[in-house]
Amino acid sequence: MRLVVLFVAGALGLVTIASFVTAGWDLPPVETEQIGYRGTGMVIHKDAEDEAARRAANVLPEPFEAPDGSGDRAGDVYENVQVLADLPQDKFDHLMLSITEWVSPEQGCEYCHNVENLASDEVYTKVVSRRMLQMTQAINADWQPHVQETGVTCYTCHRGEPVPADVWYKDLSPKAQPGIVGYRADQNVAAQFAGLTSLPQNSLEDYLLGDAPIRVHSQTALPTGENENGVMEAEHSWALMMHISESLGVNCVACHNSRAFDDWDQSPPQRVSAWHGIQMTRLLNTDYMLGMTSIFPDNRKGPHGDVFKVGCGTCHNGVQKPLYGQSMLADFVDSLGQKTETSVPDFSSYQPGATQVLSPQ
Repeated sequence: MRLVVLFVAGALGLVTIASFVTAGWDLPPVETEQIGYRGTGMVIHKDAEDEAARRAANVLPEPFEAPDGSGDRAGDVYENVQVLADLPQDKFDHLMLSITEWVSPEQGCEYCHNVENLASDEVYTKVVSRRMLQMTQAINADWQPHVQETGVTCYTCHRGEPVPADVWYKDLSPKAQPGIVGYRADQNVAAQFAGLTSLPQNSLEDYLLGDAPIRVHSQTALPTGENENGVMEAEHSWALMMHISESLGVNCVACHNSRAFDDWDQSPPQRVSAWHGIQMTRLLNTDYMLGMTSIFPDNRKGPHGDVFKVGCGTCHNGVQKPLYGQSMLADFVDSLGQKTETSVPDFSSYQPGATQVLSPQ
């Protein structure tokens, strides 16, 4: 009997050790920052190893020498310059060279252009990039309550890759199997856009595409009147919160006071910035990304045909301030810091691969 007990204890010990080794759990040291009164739980936790990796991933690229802004306008020198026509040619060239390094350093200019005919819009990525320039300008001009004076550039999201690493789309997998899984209410799996929790896996559609109310905290014992939101609404809101937490590399108290999660007056100022960020992200998806659905090929869409969309992590990449608050905008204020053209191209007439010039509506 004793041998059996020892054998079972040993087996359990091995299983326990294996779980620590293979589960991917974070090991010490863990850095803590107290941002509120002792005993209130207002502490931000950061894994030292993860923080070192984030620092290494948020190094600014080496900039090109900035031009003085002399010379003719780009629209007078080049054909079919629709967004940056009033920009001096040297600043236009400087921006194009920078975008190549920010977005397609391996593919080069050919990623967006037919190098034999730069004016043509036949390469779909050129049409997309034109609209992305407008989006970047809109962020810097209209959303300073969120991006402040730091602003954004193409590199903020792309980090040297044609497609940003952190985008989202509709995810319906795995499908429920009758008699095995049954009806799972779009949850009860490891949701890749909700921090790998079992929360609803497509909740970002409610808040970063739709305008569903986020606050579900009740002020009464029973859900009545203005507090009719129940457990399901709370789970969807929590899925969004998990997405934000993972995207920014922070825990709940970065934006909320632990003693009153719902009270804006007791919340840190970061909660206001996050509110503006949610509104901004929703607008980017509805006004920019969705409109280009027909332009993107199938390999640039989700498994159910919806276009890749912007989430909090698209810019933040795991840190509370993108690129740790380092700004790249100083050399691109004239091109990316203000709106230079707001018309939207008529995408309905676009034919990928055909030599053409896509005219604004």
